[in-house]
This record gives sequence, C-alpha cells and structure tokens, in this order.
Amino acid sequence: MWRRWWLIALFLLPVLAWAGKGAIKHVKHDHWPDKYDHLFRKYTKHYFGPHVDWHWFKAQGIAESGLKPNAKSPVGAIGLMQIMPSTYKDLRKKNPMLKGIKEPRWNIAAGIYYDRQLYRKWRSKSDLNTGDRLQFMFGSYNAGHGRMLRAYKRAAQKEGKVKKWRQVSPFAPKETKGYVARIKRLVEEAP
Repeated sequence: MWRRWWLIALFLLPVLAWAGKGAIKHVKHDHWPDKYDHLFRKYTKHYFGPHVDWHWFKAQGIAESGLKPNAKSPVGAIGLMQIMPSTYKDLRKKNPMLKGIKEPRWNIAAGIYYDRQLYRKWRSKSDLNTGDRLQFMFGSYNAGHGRMLRAYKRAAQKEGKVKKWRQVSPFAPKETKGYVARIKRLVEEAP
C-alpha cells in the first residue's frame, strides 16, 4: 500500500510543481514589487487621465519584462516596457521630455506615452468600449499597429461589425493573443 502511495506521490509532485509555475499572480500580489507604482500612477494619469486604472500598465510592464529595469530582449527591446531604440527615438522627437531609455522613469513614461498614441489610433473605431480599446492598444504594442489593423479588417470581413477584442484575437499572432490575455488576467484575476 505504501509503495502505491509513493509511486503516486512521485508522479504527482512534478506535475503539481509544473502547474504552479504557470500560475498568474495578480498585479496587486506581493510577488510584484511596488517600487515603480508611483511612476505607473503618474504617467497613466498624465497620458490617460484619472479614469484609466494604472494597474493595466503595471500589468503590461510585468508581461513585458517581469518589471526588470535592465531587461533586454533578443531583438533589442530595452527596459521595463521593452521599447525598441528606434521607437524610443521617434517618441523623443514628439516628446522631448523623455530622457534615457534605460532609466526606469523614462522607459515607463515612454511606454505609456506610446500606448496613448496607439489608443488614439483605435478611437476611430467608435464601437469599441474602453476595455476592448485597451486590448487593441496592447495588441498593437506587441505586434505593431499595422498588423493589428489587418487582423481587425480580416475579422470585419468574416463577422461584419467588430465591437470586441475576442472577434479579432483569432486573427492576431499567437504571441499577441497570449500577451493581451496575460495582461488581462493580471488585472482581472482575483488577488
């Protein structure tokens, strides 16, 4: 009898450990440092106003870099918000107050500023509510606005009127679907 339990435990422990690694910890969970919260609050309010919850952008930072200020992707994206140097250079032309891309303050500011530009691009789709527009914005941040616009048009060809992210997500790149879903889970899962 003990031998049977031993075999069951030997089989189940690695499975349970593996399952725990994929668990999403809510954006407000103690696992995530609050070191940069004041910056997420400040720049969300500055670029989006007080009506948009700053936790969406902290969740984006978690999805991008795990809130690691020195993160660098294999393709060259830098910092907490994983901004490409060429994108940062374009953002600085429009917003000269942005300083060094490697400084967490300016990296977060630039990421949220870029989000605001993308959010405005989706404004023309007036049937989108704020939550869905945020998801389109995050999808554009990850895959590029042009790519997401093509996905939107493909969804419109298939379904007619597009009002929800879930209508477009099947046409988005797999990585982008996962990225947007992760941000949403980080914010919406119970803490």
